[in-house]
Amino acid sequence: MSRSEHHVVDGKKLSDLRALVARGEGQHLEFKRKASFPDKIVRELIAFANTGGGTLLIGVDDDGSIQGVKFPEEELLVIEKELSRFCKPVLSLQHDLIRINEKRFVLRVVVALSEKRPHHWITPEGKVSFVREKDKSIRASREMVEVIRRLKTLKGMRFPYGEAEQKIIHFLADHPGISLPEFSRLAGLSRFMASRKIIRLVLANVLRIKPTEKGDVFSRA
Repeated sequence: MSRSEHHVVDGKKLSDLRALVARGEGQHLEFKRKASFPDKIVRELIAFANTGGGTLLIGVDDDGSIQGVKFPEEELLVIEKELSRFCKPVLSLQHDLIRINEKRFVLRVVVALSEKRPHHWITPEGKVSFVREKDKSIRASREMVEVIRRLKTLKGMRFPYGEAEQKIIHFLADHPGISLPEFSRLAGLSRFMASRKIIRLVLANVLRIKPTEKGDVFSRA
C-alpha cells in the first residue's frame, strides 16, 4: 500500500465510499472505528473468507458516520500482524486508502471467498472458526466447518434415505427448522451419528444450514 501522504482527496472514491457506507453493515460489509481490538477484526476477516467474502472499513463508526483514522498504515500493520500470528491458513487481503480530508483516511480491506477455507483463529485452547450471517460474525460449529471444507470440492452427493432421514424431512414439513440436538432426539441417534447424517443432507442440498449465536438451525433447502 502506498503511503498516506501520497493520497489526495478523490471525489469519485469518496462518493463511492459514502454510497457503500449508506448500505449499512450486512453479509458482506463491516465497519470498525479503529483497529483497537485486532482479535475481533481477525474474526470478522475469517468469517468473510469462509462465507462469500466481504469488505471491512476502518474509520467508519457502527452508525455509519465516516470519522476516518489519522495513521492508516499503523492500523493495517496491527491487522496484518494479528492475522499472521493467529489466523491459519494464512489469509490474503487486498487493501487501499481513501482520503476523506487533509488529515484522515478510511482503510478499506477486501477479503475474497477463500480457496483455502475454512480459516481458523488460533487460541491457547485450540482453533476456532467463524462464519458470516447477515451483519454478524458467528462462531462456526463443527458441522458448519465440515460443510465449508467439503463444499469446496463437492461435485455431487448421494445419501441413504433411511428412517432417520424420513423423520427429519417429515418434521420439517410442519416446522421451520430443527437443531442438531433435536434431530438426535427425534431420530434416536447419538450426536456423532446425527451430525454425520445432517451434514450429508446439507451437502446433498436437501437441507440448508443457518448459523446462529445459539447454534445451527437446519431447514429444508
